[in-house]
Amino acid sequence: MARDMSDKEILKMELDQLKKEVSTPRSSVASNCTDTISFVENLAPNDPLIKGVPDDKNPYKGDKGGCVIT
Repeated sequence: MARDMSDKEILKMELDQLKKEVSTPRSSVASNCTDTISFVENLAPNDPLIKGVPDDKNPYKGDKGGCVIT
């Protein structure tokens, strides 16, 4: 895409992106970390990667056959 654009068009696109980045509201890392930790801890009891998947709901568990190499 950038090959089809002139230098002026590319610079305008970069300027527009920088304007968007400057206008983005900022917050402290400490408050973001606190919010992220709280979010993860609230969802942890239902997270299948932490809690595991019950055998009756696991489609990959069970005696559905297997691979036999002879």
